[in-house]
Amino acid sequence: MNKRVYLDYSATTPVKKEVLDAMYPYFDEKFGNASSIYSYGREAKQAIDLGRQNVARLIGAQADEIYFTAGGSEADNWAIKGIAYANKEKGNHIITTKIEHHAVLHVCEYLEKNGFEVTYLDVDEDGLIDLEDLKKAITDQTILISIMFANNEIGTIQPIEEIGKIAKENKIYFHTDAVQALGNVEIDVKKLNIDLMSVSAHKIYGPKGIGALYIKKGVKIHSFIHGGAQEKRRRAGTENTSGIIGFGKACELALENMDNHIEKLIKLREKLINGIIEKIDYVRINGHREKRLPGNANIVFEFIEGESLLLSLDLVGIAGSSGSACTSGSLDPSHVLMAIGLPHEIAHGSLRLTIGDFTTEEDIDYVLEQLPKIVERLRQMSPLYENVKGGQK
Repeated sequence: MNKRVYLDYSATTPVKKEVLDAMYPYFDEKFGNASSIYSYGREAKQAIDLGRQNVARLIGAQADEIYFTAGGSEADNWAIKGIAYANKEKGNHIITTKIEHHAVLHVCEYLEKNGFEVTYLDVDEDGLIDLEDLKKAITDQTILISIMFANNEIGTIQPIEEIGKIAKENKIYFHTDAVQALGNVEIDVKKLNIDLMSVSAHKIYGPKGIGALYIKKGVKIHSFIHGGAQEKRRRAGTENTSGIIGFGKACELALENMDNHIEKLIKLREKLINGIIEKIDYVRINGHREKRLPGNANIVFEFIEGESLLLSLDLVGIAGSSGSACTSGSLDPSHVLMAIGLPHEIAHGSLRLTIGDFTTEEDIDYVLEQLPKIVERLRQMSPLYENVKGGQK
């Protein structure tokens, strides 16, 4: 195996050289603790302040509204639990959707066992919520709406501005998991009426282990970690200085390259999707065809198993996913694909290919050369496919 093609950018991205270069000094000569008052500490604090400003600038926030976390899952946990417990005297009802990341769904399930009520909104076949369903779900006990910006599996982008408007009109906090959207969609938290937003560095060519929660000024939320005075006493613990620097640099690059990045990814995505549709029968593109992340292609291939497809692709050097990275070890079909109405047996044949800044046209050509052969070979082993070929139902 000589050629290698990475098409799982929604799972994680490589760290860009500019990001590594920015981080490197903070591992050795600039290693100070930002809480120290001497020069080593001041140097680290200034670097953290710059990183915070860069993250804020990418989403249209103020720097003091950015709170660093260990990643997107922690930010989701903090946002939902923090709002729930800080506002329980106002109500105990939360609204979310059936296609959220498990970092949201599992938190909601936990809260349901601890006195809270949760409404899980349905989505249509493209993965979009119905805004009227959202309005109808609101009660006088609703304290939080948590709906993801863009789905990590099928790439569908929700009507975030409209959701934010509904939340604001009803004086309800609005949280969105924007881990997949950051750097791939223009975001202005003020314009979109977002109160809390979760983001992560490793999806935008930054390091793993660092994320952030945007908390709009005035939002009533409990602290997540008690201890020191870091993050305004809301999330204690010595700062991950190098990680914050890397996250800030990745956000700076994302802002500078946004237009070209989106244009390139859409071009390659459409080439990939159209090529698959042209070359392979019995396929379905999951997610909205236009309202979707620029680099996301989620396809179901009937009559084969996604796991077999992934292993066969890996043998020819192609890396993809059958769903979200956090559930890739599960044999159950994707909860997202089930929520958009796919039958169990068809949902098992899903493949998520996600494109990034280092993807080339040659990479897409290689996938379009190898994938049809693999699908055909796997289908030859399927009795269901043989029945279809023979004209049977």
